[in-house]
Amino acid sequence: MKKQSFLLILLLISILLVYCDQNKGTEIGSENIVSEEGLSISEWDKNGQFELKITQTGRYRVSIETENSQLDTFWIEDYIDNVDGRIYNVTGNIIVSDSEISIIDGSPLAEGKHQMRLHGNSLENVKFVNFELIQLHRETQEILTQRMEGENWKLTWSDEFNGSGLVNPTNWNYNIGNWGWGNNELQYYTSKNTLNARQVEGNLIIEAHPIEGSDKWTSARLTTQSKVSFLYGKIEFRAKVPNGLGTWAAGWLLGDPYKDELSWPYCGEIDVLECVGYEIDEAGNGMNHATCHTPAFYFKKGNQISSEIALDSMKTKFHIYAVEWYKDRIEAYIDGEHYYTYDKTANDLEWPFNQPQNIIINLAIGGGWGGLKGVDQTMGAQQYVIDYIRVYEKSS
Repeated sequence: MKKQSFLLILLLISILLVYCDQNKGTEIGSENIVSEEGLSISEWDKNGQFELKITQTGRYRVSIETENSQLDTFWIEDYIDNVDGRIYNVTGNIIVSDSEISIIDGSPLAEGKHQMRLHGNSLENVKFVNFELIQLHRETQEILTQRMEGENWKLTWSDEFNGSGLVNPTNWNYNIGNWGWGNNELQYYTSKNTLNARQVEGNLIIEAHPIEGSDKWTSARLTTQSKVSFLYGKIEFRAKVPNGLGTWAAGWLLGDPYKDELSWPYCGEIDVLECVGYEIDEAGNGMNHATCHTPAFYFKKGNQISSEIALDSMKTKFHIYAVEWYKDRIEAYIDGEHYYTYDKTANDLEWPFNQPQNIIINLAIGGGWGGLKGVDQTMGAQQYVIDYIRVYEKSS
């Protein structure tokens, strides 16, 4: 296939995947592509193993071209020789059916050599795998360290979402793609698309939409990464969450050292607001979960340290989800009520929380937890509404 024709097909498929209103948002990839050539792999051993050298850390578009349109499912495993014995699926399922080229967007890859494996039943039909950088990873420019001694709280950073349309680009970046996000999730996270993320009357609305004719969705995942990160402090999310079967709303913090899946959970993660729709009834009564993920304690080991609290009217009433992050502990609160403490500090494996973290807000559909009881594909668009996000320090 000629290079020009291949690139044209990639562009057309990308536009179809995005499913956005061109009058209201920007197509994913159109402003983010920084490499036209990409990195092509066409040789691997009988087990599908190959080596890839990544020269720039970021999120990648992964495309597979096959000899024919035989139905098959492929996926790519990264860091196959990792010391933790983990399986890092960095593409989710790449399904080949009626097209000779199939694409997944957003796979996180760090600079350096990667020992990878291509999985699938008909590797002999694969002509090549292409990796194209669509979003460059940038280091965070501003770090805010909050003082945690004193009697009173003082605001140090906030977004009140009092604008209209797209969020403030000084505060927010967009994570992009549909690679499954390590959890086999169903959504494509778009960029600068007001269908999926917009400010309206003092609120941020993150809205997930079904893609007609499929079981896939579009949604949004916003992060302060590359803009501003935080070390210690009180972090508040005032929000309402959806209760549709299969929804998974979150407000959380992720350590700045995250570059790709090998970084986690060594970078640390603090879950402040985490709600799944199957736990919320029609009246909006349900549960919120607070968790700290560390190399010593995290969900893939089955020993994560977490807590949950029952709430009423979660869909129709704003609640304040908060953590207080000290140098030796993290405490979680709902509407001022304390219900969780993480205080494991013996070493870096228990306590990676002495380095900055960025804020993330997102609405996922399906996945290992959100889709545990299934996904209602007839439920229509789902809204996650955030009134504000605030960060405080203590003062005398």
